[in-house]
Amino acid sequence: MKALTAALALALLVSACGGDPERPRTSAGGGHSAAATGGTPTPGGPEPTSCPNGGQLIKAVEIPAVHADPVHIPEAKVGGQTVPAVTVPGVDIPAQRVPAQCVDIRPAPGGCLSAVTIPATSIPEVRVPGAKIPGVNVAGVKAEPVRTPEVVSAAVHQEQVHVDEVCQSKPKQEGEYVSSAYRSSAYRSSLYRSSAYRSSLYRASACNDKHECIPEVRIPSINVPPVKIPPVSVPSAALKSYTAGKSQVLKGDGRIAYNIEADVLFDFGKADIKPAAVAELAKVAASIEREVPATATVQVDGHTDAKGDPATNQALSEQRARAIVEWLATRGGISRDRLKATGYGETKPVAANTKPGGSDDPGGRAKNRRVVISAKQH
Repeated sequence: MKALTAALALALLVSACGGDPERPRTSAGGGHSAAATGGTPTPGGPEPTSCPNGGQLIKAVEIPAVHADPVHIPEAKVGGQTVPAVTVPGVDIPAQRVPAQCVDIRPAPGGCLSAVTIPATSIPEVRVPGAKIPGVNVAGVKAEPVRTPEVVSAAVHQEQVHVDEVCQSKPKQEGEYVSSAYRSSAYRSSLYRSSAYRSSLYRASACNDKHECIPEVRIPSINVPPVKIPPVSVPSAALKSYTAGKSQVLKGDGRIAYNIEADVLFDFGKADIKPAAVAELAKVAASIEREVPATATVQVDGHTDAKGDPATNQALSEQRARAIVEWLATRGGISRDRLKATGYGETKPVAANTKPGGSDDPGGRAKNRRVVISAKQH
């Protein structure tokens, strides 16, 4: 097979299913106040307005304030005695807010499907204070007190939902069959806080035998409406099976990756692109133009084998990644501000550098010397 049809990498399979911790991150009148606790703020800063890595934005939920005016019961004279004025306090329940959140999509190496985390969420408690119309027993006028208790709608909480990264197996040799991989969907159920309703109060008018009366009193009901947070769903994803070769294109989880063996691109230990590599790079650039949105970042990762010292290998991997970025920017028609180069040195092998007995494995080292170009497809 001619090296490099444009490929997503055996080498990309490097980090297998544990994630890629070394991958840099590239680049929200006397009234009562009812108790109302705000939603949990987004840790570390303002609420998000967009989410990295294609993560879904979960919109904030606004819970409006509720207000009820105080009720004033005027002073009354009965049988020469004074029934004092009373004010039944009003109610002010401040507005509440469930903050916006992001579904966390973790960057995954080629051959892997990203881990997904839908964060936990809560709707805070709300309390409507109780109320009382006092009783009267003066000069033959008698009216019993009327009360309504405090009403509480308890806080509700939904735990986070997490689906682990899933990776295909790492092929050990060309011609090996690599089975498909499947990541299940992630679903956080809707969340509901019931309404808080305090019923109205009524104290009837009352008179004595001299027709001296106190007026009726009415206190309106108070209703805090229910609150609902919609469900959040992240669909399942899959990677197709394939037969390992010197180079492949791998698609899955909304990404495309090209794996190119470094020996196709560079002389051993060098970072100058060989003239013979131009045709292969042109194929990759043309594929990126067809397959990748014009604004998507194109990641170029350099890898080496373990021959030599780690510092030299790290520097060489960075130089090779930059060389490919330079070619794609100057000859591949890809805007430079979309390109990002990262070197991993010998830290992410896709094959053993030595045989089980400890002797050198040139075939394994050849697989580890590679450049991986990847981008999001949507």
